[in-house]
Amino acid sequence: MALFTLQDISVAYNKQNILKDFNLEIEKGKLVSLLGPSGCGKTTTLRLIAGLLKANEGKFLFKEKDYTKVPVNKRNFGFVFQNYALFPHLSIFENIAFGLRLRKNSKSEIENKVMNVLEIVNLKGFEKRYPKELSGGQKQRVSIARALVIEPDILLFDEPLSNLDANLRVNMRVEIRRIQQELGITTVYVSHDQEECFSISDQVAIMNKGIIEQLSDPATIYKYPETKFVADFIGFKNFIEFDKRTDHIDKIELNKQGYSFVLHKDAQMTNSSGKIGAIRPDDLMIREKDNAGAVLENSLTGRVKVSTYLGKSYQYVIETVIGDFTVNKEMTESYRTGQEIILEIPKNQMVLID
Repeated sequence: MALFTLQDISVAYNKQNILKDFNLEIEKGKLVSLLGPSGCGKTTTLRLIAGLLKANEGKFLFKEKDYTKVPVNKRNFGFVFQNYALFPHLSIFENIAFGLRLRKNSKSEIENKVMNVLEIVNLKGFEKRYPKELSGGQKQRVSIARALVIEPDILLFDEPLSNLDANLRVNMRVEIRRIQQELGITTVYVSHDQEECFSISDQVAIMNKGIIEQLSDPATIYKYPETKFVADFIGFKNFIEFDKRTDHIDKIELNKQGYSFVLHKDAQMTNSSGKIGAIRPDDLMIREKDNAGAVLENSLTGRVKVSTYLGKSYQYVIETVIGDFTVNKEMTESYRTGQEIILEIPKNQMVLID
């Protein structure tokens, strides 16, 4: 059973819809990420859950109770902001204790809870310091500690790692996942970073223009995107709109302009009736055209249209009779622009989307 539910939610700014008939259920103890491009509605969704924003229509249910009109100060939810939002004139102890003092906790309760949460976020011994004396990662951990110390029912993160450098982001996302699993706290996490969300989440909701295009575990989304938007967002840059699809017991035959391609069939493809093929640049294969000009099954003759050096690999745009394909290939010497090659589509690498 869901801990909380957003039910037929609509939010509009200046008569422009941000969320329209939006629905989301999150189970207790899960970490669910809202992932998508800027303007897709993910931060609006988070602010709605927090009570910082009111919906034009719909309901927010928490533990089966209607929280739609419950004010933010009556919701026991912890919020971790992108910019830390620490008080510069207060010590780390006082920053973390701020919410407890508003709740009029006793001095001994505040002392115990703050010291306990400092240990959870690995900042014990930092309680007398001030924000200016901390690194970006330490400030973010203080922000997390302040959200945790009130023992929230839900923990909300709004792009918490966007101000950190790349190495620190990796370390902090590990810390966030550790803390969330250690405490078993239900968490909603907003980010535009795919790797960040996939690495820490139980489920990911891919959002686009105020709707969820796909909600599933990271591995399923990565391997089986359900829509063209999701596929493109997570790295499937090559798409083929096939003219015909024929399902067999263990394979799927696809046709495009007289060319035939065969895919291995699995349970996920059986549930889809899609005729759009999607494949990542890293999963396509290219080889030099031999003297015999032999073209095997699932292969096309192509020509190198653009060659780009990426460091450890080259990226090519390959021109074929059924369209252009982007291919990444690790190699020491590149193919020449204009060179004829053979493009191969492995039978187990393409997915079909609706």
